[in-house]
Amino acid sequence: MKKRLCLLLCCLLALCPALSRPPALAAGEDAPSAIRVLLRRLSMKERADLTFTGTYLARSASGTELLLASGTKAAVLLENGSLILHAGGVSADMGKSLSLLRQSSGETTPGIHFNLQPGFYPGDLLLTAGEDGISPVLTLPLETYLKGVVPYEMGDGFPEEALKAQAVCARTYALSHLNPKNAWDVVDTTNDQVFRGLSQSSPKSESAVDTTAGLVLQCEGKLITAWYSASNGGQTELPANVWPGEAPRCFEMKDDPWDAANPDATVRTCTVNRDASGLSPAFVKLLRQALLRDPLQAERVPDEADFRVGKILALELEEPRFPAPSRLMTRLKVTFESSGLPPAPAPSGAPEDEEELDIQELLSALPHTVTLDLFPEAVIALGLSVSGANNEIVSVREEEDAFVLTAGRFGHGVGLSQRGAQQMAREGEKNFREILAFYYPGASLEEYAAKPGPLPTPPPLLAGDPGPAPTATPKPTLMPVTGELPEGARLARVANISRDSSLNLRSQPSAGAEVLLRLYFGQPLVVLEQADVPGWVRVKTDAAEGFVMESFLVYEDAAPAAAAPAA
Repeated sequence: MKKRLCLLLCCLLALCPALSRPPALAAGEDAPSAIRVLLRRLSMKERADLTFTGTYLARSASGTELLLASGTKAAVLLENGSLILHAGGVSADMGKSLSLLRQSSGETTPGIHFNLQPGFYPGDLLLTAGEDGISPVLTLPLETYLKGVVPYEMGDGFPEEALKAQAVCARTYALSHLNPKNAWDVVDTTNDQVFRGLSQSSPKSESAVDTTAGLVLQCEGKLITAWYSASNGGQTELPANVWPGEAPRCFEMKDDPWDAANPDATVRTCTVNRDASGLSPAFVKLLRQALLRDPLQAERVPDEADFRVGKILALELEEPRFPAPSRLMTRLKVTFESSGLPPAPAPSGAPEDEEELDIQELLSALPHTVTLDLFPEAVIALGLSVSGANNEIVSVREEEDAFVLTAGRFGHGVGLSQRGAQQMAREGEKNFREILAFYYPGASLEEYAAKPGPLPTPPPLLAGDPGPAPTATPKPTLMPVTGELPEGARLARVANISRDSSLNLRSQPSAGAEVLLRLYFGQPLVVLEQADVPGWVRVKTDAAEGFVMESFLVYEDAAPAAAAPAA
């Protein structure tokens, strides 16, 4: 039976005091030196496995304390609403919350490794038992936090000036979100800024943080919220169009030629042939449904199996979502001929001679014009959905034998475009100050001062009764795939993602559809068929079935995979 150790010691000062300054800092004003990050990406539920670099003090809310030497491996289990710490041969009931606090011991920078996860987390960790499992909040110096953000928001493959611009944006965004009334300031996902701890492979990103240390964006003497996104699709967006009620402060809507010109920006392209060959079944279905909504046409529309599109005569984009100069269109007008509509019936009592029938057939061949909602139906049916946000900027280009539709924008499009900044900085065209001036035209660069406080000195080493040795959490279990492959099916594996990430299995072939499961790296899949939407396939395991993007799979056989949408 495990023995629970409860050692009461005198209280020590917490490493990072509660933040008390308001989020909006005046120019030259000192800023808080620490930020609290909710580590949601780690998905801790009932267990956390950790390894400590440097000395840490484990403290419960009731005052129970254990000193953990550098190199200690620990496991924290959620049992009956309490956090049970197993470390160094000791088991201790730490109650509803457990603080793991760095101590000054003359060693290297204290920090935590989470077992089976990359990244080094140099900070204090607060674990809280909640209804959804263990909630981990890391408190660390702001500038250190940025070195775990810039490599994952951009990365060392970007030009240095773009990385500097990103560092300033990330710093400003973080400071604008400090709120001592909340249990944490930011999360470690794209809901705020991606944070995966520090690595040894991002010297350019870390240098960008150091080079711009202390620089923030301000407007009218206050911090702005320095929003940024991966790509704006060639036009910047206004905050109020994304978050109603937000003031435009230093933002404006304008064309971004650098984002549009960047070959690395994520775009989707669809070619609609004038002779209607190769149309996706999903798009043909939308055209038929639009005719059914027309009372003059509805009775003459044949069954889905008999409906045919003969020619595409015109494609036009209509109805911008926002006032000019917005190019975010919401409707697609399609003019087409259908060979599946029968002639309209002759008027009652009219002679049914050959000449009359020819006239009716001529009338039935007249073009039909329908207007489709671009979001979400048409962009999905045409394979133009970029991120599932229903805000892609779509354009149409006419060619001799086809119409080419292109959709871009990955994210909300407000503020800095990472792909635009990348293009601006290439070949030394623009420096980080010029990049920021383009995306935040009403803001100015200012400096703030912040210095982290010293680490506390640890108490004498604490001993405890032996407890069970912690064991590492096993890697995620992959679902089995057994039995004979159905006719025409192929075997594939999830491969084109990072090993600590996952691929969403969705209910429909769309980036906005319901997520059924998360598929981990190496998960075997039976690919049943190509979906109606280009770039998506229907897959199954012994336990689940749904849709994934084919570009994230590697096939086990030698047959070539179908081409994914252009990116």
